[in-house]
Amino acid sequence: MTSLDNIDLNLLRVFHAIVEERSLTRAGERLALSQPAVSYALGRLRALFDDPLFVRTRSGMQPTPVAMEVAEIVGRALDTVREALRYAESFEPAVSTRTFRLSLSDAGEMAYLPAICAALHAQAPRIRLSVRPMPVEAIEDALRSSRLDFAIGNHPELLASTKHCLLFEEDYVCMTRWRAELPPGEKLGLEDFLKASHIKVQSQEHSHHALDDALRAQGIGRDIALEVPHFVALPSILTVTDLYATLPRRLAHILNRAGAFRIYDLPVTLPPAPVTMHWHEHFHKEEGIVWMRELLAGIVGRFDQMT
Repeated sequence: MTSLDNIDLNLLRVFHAIVEERSLTRAGERLALSQPAVSYALGRLRALFDDPLFVRTRSGMQPTPVAMEVAEIVGRALDTVREALRYAESFEPAVSTRTFRLSLSDAGEMAYLPAICAALHAQAPRIRLSVRPMPVEAIEDALRSSRLDFAIGNHPELLASTKHCLLFEEDYVCMTRWRAELPPGEKLGLEDFLKASHIKVQSQEHSHHALDDALRAQGIGRDIALEVPHFVALPSILTVTDLYATLPRRLAHILNRAGAFRIYDLPVTLPPAPVTMHWHEHFHKEEGIVWMRELLAGIVGRFDQMT
């Protein structure tokens, strides 16, 4: 049996990075190592496990069956070490230079990020914030491995596997540019809604598809003239077209601060979309995570008063 005393444990960090990145170059960038250093480490790992571990293919470095089995064990071990080191750190917000990693949709970036940055600037000016939009299916693993500290959004898939808290419940409205022939009233009638041409935002968050699900349940469909991947393009497009966009109410009011658009309640009733904050249970009591969690919850959870 190989003795732990004779093993350079940094090799396990290299191994884990290659497993996740599927690339020696990207693994080196992640660990601040040169590619020759990563290649040398991989050679030592292959000798240690007496297995090729990775096979170069057109789609990247593919792990062998042995590597896949080892990866799960090494991943758990590294998570345990990270958790222990977190508790060894003393966290003082006013002087800390720590980087917190946060996953937000582009709607969340537009709505909450300015207030979050203002609070950090006032309370913890040396803290760095890295915003990393991430597919929901990758978030739980990223939280577990400390590649993310928090994720904020409508993520019902994560409720069973993460620590979380409800920040607020979101509802949706319809927005279009002001013009003389617009329908009167605060609520857009179903006939006017169906006559209009719409922009559909193909967000990764399921709540943004709830409108179409509700319409389909009534045998109704929208006339989709344009599909875009992000909310950030909506103001520019709405300004030069007669299109309508469905979007979160809070975001609509932010985008309409200059009063260029008309905002309507929707003609169908949708269940509210809960906006939650998620983190991993391993770090639930870690001092920095507790402080940042309270700051984020205080800002985003009071968003009703800020819009």
